[in-house]
Amino acid sequence: MGARPHVGTLGEKPLHAALKRWYAREGDRVEEPVDGFVIDLVRDGLLIEIQTRGFSALKRKLAALLESHAVRLVHPIAVERWIVKLDAAGRTASRRRSPKRGAVVDLFGELVSIPELIAHPDLTLEVLLIREDEVRRFEGTKAWRRKGWVVQERRLVEVVDRLVVDSPQVLASLLPRDVPQEFTTADLARALGRDRRLAQQMAYCLRRVGVIREVARDGNALVYGRPEPAADRGSRAVASR
Repeated sequence: MGARPHVGTLGEKPLHAALKRWYAREGDRVEEPVDGFVIDLVRDGLLIEIQTRGFSALKRKLAALLESHAVRLVHPIAVERWIVKLDAAGRTASRRRSPKRGAVVDLFGELVSIPELIAHPDLTLEVLLIREDEVRRFEGTKAWRRKGWVVQERRLVEVVDRLVVDSPQVLASLLPRDVPQEFTTADLARALGRDRRLAQQMAYCLRRVGVIREVARDGNALVYGRPEPAADRGSRAVASR
């Protein structure tokens, strides 16, 4: 078996670079120019783009590439995050677990930026559930919300699971089982245990791909109809490539 391809990381953020190394296989072409764009990895005609956040920045690139290529968009979500604070010399001063835990449904917070592309037949999404370190340094008054601490970088600790989204039905499988057959975004937020904003983003995306529909109004709230429960709740595989 040959060695993995050399993966260049000059100028990349540490999390993006680490995910690209983790994802790369023997034979992949790295940082390959395609149709005027630089692609993270090209694998047997499949274009693989790793985006740690901000799908809106990829909208033009994805739309152009999908005209003639199959694209896989890889996105990490931190299910466990450790806050690492550095001292003035750059050494670790403290490390604690963040109470915030991500979940696959956080994907909808990004998908809402590219609604017209979600159901494109040549676009596949892959969510990597990860453990990460969020490294912070002290910058005084620059970050008053964090008492002077700013995020310097995110570092990959481990990929623990993955979900390949290759059809609208996989997105539909992310609806909580206990959400009513007809529901509002308030119902969805309660079932998810998340805020109303994420529920609204999820409902919007699911409606755009046709797996739920508007069926009524309850005052100012839209009422959505969900599909019948399916036996297959999506395709999941634990951290293997």
